[in-house]
Amino acid sequence: MSDCKLTIFTPTKDRGYIIGDCYQSLIEQTYKNFIWLIVDDGSTDNTEEIIGSFIAENKIEIMYIKQKNSGKHVAHNTGVLNCKTDLFVCLDSDDTLAPNAVESIYDNLETVFNDNLLAGIMALKKNRNINTQPLKSCFPTNIERSSIRELYETFHFVGEIFLVFKTNILKQFLFPVFPGEKFVTEAVVYDQISEKYKMLLLNEVLYIYEYLDDGYSKNINLINIQNPHGYMYFYEQRIKMAHGIKNKYDAISRYISACITIKDLSFFWNCNNSFLKIVCIPNGIWLFLKPKIKKQLSKYKLISNSL
Repeated sequence: MSDCKLTIFTPTKDRGYIIGDCYQSLIEQTYKNFIWLIVDDGSTDNTEEIIGSFIAENKIEIMYIKQKNSGKHVAHNTGVLNCKTDLFVCLDSDDTLAPNAVESIYDNLETVFNDNLLAGIMALKKNRNINTQPLKSCFPTNIERSSIRELYETFHFVGEIFLVFKTNILKQFLFPVFPGEKFVTEAVVYDQISEKYKMLLLNEVLYIYEYLDDGYSKNINLINIQNPHGYMYFYEQRIKMAHGIKNKYDAISRYISACITIKDLSFFWNCNNSFLKIVCIPNGIWLFLKPKIKKQLSKYKLISNSL
């Protein structure tokens, strides 16, 4: 595959029971000019044997790397550093690609590589358990490019996005690694890229996802508590990137809420912006309490409706 431009990266750990669906979606691609790069983050199940059987079938090009269990963000760094193609996309081991995903990416290569201000492509994701895509989960029709943060904060997009990156840009923005911790939110890297680059918007569903019980999304609160330095690094970065008093106020308030979440106020005392952080305390407490209050009200409403 001398003209191969795309690496599809899959981080995985103990997902032998479901990674076959991911593989099936790849061998069903209308265009198979890609490398499937799997970084196994210390699986203890039969993942290695299953991937070996996929390699033996020789239906697509597969590169398999097994590392000591270190977390998805470290697996991502490993994948990026070992990527030999121009483009890099992440496909989680419990998700699948639409059959035309790779073909659609190649159809937009010229536009992406002819613009140095573009970091890659943003396309749509769809929840496999929802039949129709909500309107707010589609890109605005009047824009062709946007940074990742701008899409959510300025254009008020709601939903999940599928990201295709130029590999040389990702290699400039590796995840930070904190000893003893195994999680850093992807937003840390996406925010950094958003400061310098925009993405080409592709208003197509190319990625199908589902939230499993053993996934990050359903366990995010516990994960954040278990990985406090990575969690707070994200909010510290948001404070540094905030422009203007209003945005700084919001960023510090969320930082305070995060301090309360992980029950470690040492981060609060180490935070700069000494005056503003005192002013933000009431709002930070409110941001912490707000989702809990909404959850209790929803429970109360559910009980009331059942009576």
